[in-house]
Amino acid sequence: MRAVIQRVTEASVSVDEQVVGEIGPGLLVLLGVGPGDTEREVQWMAKKVSGMRIFQDASGRMNDSALDLNLGILVVSQFTLYGDCRKGKRPNFMGAAAPEMAEPLYESFCEALKELGISDVQLGRFGAMMSVSLCNDGPVTLILDSPN
Repeated sequence: MRAVIQRVTEASVSVDEQVVGEIGPGLLVLLGVGPGDTEREVQWMAKKVSGMRIFQDASGRMNDSALDLNLGILVVSQFTLYGDCRKGKRPNFMGAAAPEMAEPLYESFCEALKELGISDVQLGRFGAMMSVSLCNDGPVTLILDSPN
């Protein structure tokens, strides 16, 4: 699995000009699923994302997580994170999992966040053309790959 994690003051995702998910302060997670990913990667990624200490504590240091602060997480499926741009000018997406494999793992990731204690988990719409709006906080943007 691959995730781009952005600390945000707010974020939303729309499909056909209708908001389908939105949060205030928290994390926007663009999530890509690779062909070898399993429930093991889902659990690892959910624990890592929810516990990532990238929010400032009372002394201004990055010591708090979304879980610590009870913040929302907006998760948007993003197969293009596995785009290979090394050859030619058109990305090759062969590194992304097929939709029938990726969608259940995407949904499982969102459920795992809830099970870990994230009370506000919002989703985009898998496979849809989406518009994502955000206000990056910091900015803090990280790329995270599961160990597999």
